[in-house]
Amino acid sequence: MTGPENPEAEGELLALEIPASLAGTRLDRAVSMLTGCSRARAAAEIAAERVRMGDQPLTSKSRLLRGGEVLEVPESLLDEVAPQAPEPDPGVDLRVVHEDESVIVVDKVPGQVVHPGVGNATSTLVSGILARYPDVAGIGNPQRPGIVHRLDRPTSGLLAVARTQEAYAALSTQMREHSARRTYLALVEGRIEPVKAELEGAIAKSSKGFGAMELSAQGRYARTRYRRLAVLILGGEEVSLLEVELETGRTHQIRVHLSAHGFPVYGDRLYGGRAEFGDRIFLHAWRLAFVHPATGEEVEFAAPLPADLDAVLGRAELLEGSMVALGH
Repeated sequence: MTGPENPEAEGELLALEIPASLAGTRLDRAVSMLTGCSRARAAAEIAAERVRMGDQPLTSKSRLLRGGEVLEVPESLLDEVAPQAPEPDPGVDLRVVHEDESVIVVDKVPGQVVHPGVGNATSTLVSGILARYPDVAGIGNPQRPGIVHRLDRPTSGLLAVARTQEAYAALSTQMREHSARRTYLALVEGRIEPVKAELEGAIAKSSKGFGAMELSAQGRYARTRYRRLAVLILGGEEVSLLEVELETGRTHQIRVHLSAHGFPVYGDRLYGGRAEFGDRIFLHAWRLAFVHPATGEEVEFAAPLPADLDAVLGRAELLEGSMVALGH
């Protein structure tokens, strides 16, 4: 199937299980009822082939549902019922790595939510961006202006933000086509084998709720590459320091893939980790490279490990490998 022409169209998908109470309901009405969006918006998404079952788009808004099916719809449908657009907040911790007339690159701190959502209406990264760069307002999606990719709340590191519509379109396309390179540092529990590998598996919202994701045949295809940099002893247990690259960009992708293979990210209690690390996990968006939308040249940025993660490594004993690139 040909991808959508609109670079904004292909964002995160939301998995919706059709309850038995909606058996016999038209597709457009069910999508509207389950997301809170208007019926017209639901019909438009169906016509644009952005409502799916498995990997197949559903193209008839009048299709009757049986109940029990799992639909995938754009997460942006929830934006229609968002209470308000984000407001500027100069009190937000905003760490700018790079800025020019087209692009801002920030180093997100752990615990910071990127944009408003359910339960997180204020004090988001977007509010800090709007306070310093008011020109970002109105760029792309009004609920998350300028945002072309995201990081989980407990993850730190590099995030690109568009300052113009042209930059937004170009960066969104690179993220969607996976030509932008996003490299993370992750510490995982256990000695991961092999030393490098590609992990594959479709990811969908977990039936357990709590904002979790899981491997599911009903999910969207995802692929993650990792390379083991070092094996260490931490708290009497073996841990592995990894360099991880995303080939796709699904919600919680690195965390889900590593946990599913028996190596949860250090501190990630949501996905089976045993280590206590407060609201933080050892996952840091270390490097970010993309083609600059104004110059056409590839640019690359790096963010050193924040102090809390550096302190964790400082308590560990190196068994094999090297951490020279991290200053250890």
